Amino acid sequence: MPLAHVYGGCGGENLSPQLSWKGAPEGTKSYAVMVYDPDAPTGSGWWHWVVFNIPADTTSLPEGAGDLKNGLIPEAIQVSNDYGNLGYGGACPPKGHGDHRYRFRVFALKVESLPLDENASPAKVGFHVNANKLAEAELEVLWGH
Repeated sequence: MPLAHVYGGCGGENLSPQLSWKGAPEGTKSYAVMVYDPDAPTGSGWWHWVVFNIPADTTSLPEGAGDLKNGLIPEAIQVSNDYGNLGYGGACPPKGHGDHRYRFRVFALKVESLPLDENASPAKVGFHVNANKLAEAELEVLWGH
C-alpha cells in the first residue's frame, strides 16, 4: 500500500485510494465499498472504510473520496471506521506486528439505497450489504512497519 493511503498516525496522508470497477451484473442499483483488516489484534478485525448508497452509474471513486470534506461522493453515506471517524482511515497496524492484509471490497447491490444512516455500525451495514448483494469483487493489499 502506498504511504499516501496509510493513516496519519503511521506517517501516511490518510487518503483513500482511487478505486475503479466494471462488469456489474444486470439489476445493479447501487454499490457499497467496505475496507477491512482481518489481521488486527482485536478478535474481530478492524474496519477502515464503509461507504454505501453509491449510485449505480458510478464506476470509480477518486483518491480522497473517503474524506467527507472533499464532497467527492455526496450521494453516498460513510459510517464511522474503527478509529471513530466518519470516512476513510488508512492502514496502521501495531509496530512489530508484521504485514496486515487490507481487503477492499466493492459490492453491487439490488437496491438503490440501504435503510441506514451515518450512525450505523460497519457490522449492520455489512448485514444489509450481504442481504442485498448481486456480486462482489475484492482487492487485497499489504502494509506493515
